[in-house]
Amino acid sequence: MTDPLLPPQEPAASQPGQPYAPPPGQPYAPGAQAAPAQPLSASDDKLWASLSHFGGVIGPLPALLIFLILKDRGPFVRQESKEALNWQITFFIAWIALNIIVAILGAALLFTNAYGLISVIGWLPGLLWLANIVLSIIGGVKVNGGQAYRYPVAFRFIK
Repeated sequence: MTDPLLPPQEPAASQPGQPYAPPPGQPYAPGAQAAPAQPLSASDDKLWASLSHFGGVIGPLPALLIFLILKDRGPFVRQESKEALNWQITFFIAWIALNIIVAILGAALLFTNAYGLISVIGWLPGLLWLANIVLSIIGGVKVNGGQAYRYPVAFRFIK
């Protein structure tokens, strides 16, 4: 269906086998690529590097997105988002493993009527999450001050 107010448009290729022709008014540039992204300024580089650490408070997604999108635009954001992402991956694996262990131990302790021990063990994943929040904030503050930050325990999944 065509709009009566618009001028009629010709098909992109009038016959099979003819090369693609862009719609009228659109330039055709074969092999054209988007311009490379501009490097970040020093202040933006530091800002995004610190946000990659601060984002760890809510989980690994902010560090992952910052690393994937901005890693080629600034050396400091590349280094620090990689560090934050390595920590978040390490934390996430440890958190899942600890939840599994707590579930297994909790089920085993139910049969022994050790309800006090079950409640103590049940707090462990929350304490690990609290450690993540504290370390992410410390990392963000240090990086915002211009210093590089290394987490005390983090596997280097991304080199």
